[in-house]
Amino acid sequence: MENYSVKHNPDDQEFTIDINGSSGELAYSLPQDKVIDFSHTYVDEELRNQGIANELIKTGLQYAQDNNFKVIASCPAVSAYIRRHPEWQKLLQ
Repeated sequence: MENYSVKHNPDDQEFTIDINGSSGELAYSLPQDKVIDFSHTYVDEELRNQGIANELIKTGLQYAQDNNFKVIASCPAVSAYIRRHPEWQKLLQ
């Protein structure tokens, strides 16, 4: 797969990837100070099963860790990712 980068759009509260006109997003909210709630992950059909959602989630979790946020994993994909990668469980609220 080609190189792609995740962009953080704080104004829209989302992390996004755009590849050849298709995209993926990880949406979040900030329900309280220093708490980030990852609420929704979506990847266009053309990009599914290529690890795009995992890349978005990993970037979001890294952002949370770097900025001392506690994480709420409302999104089932984020919750499953954290279960599969125990190193992120320390971020859970």
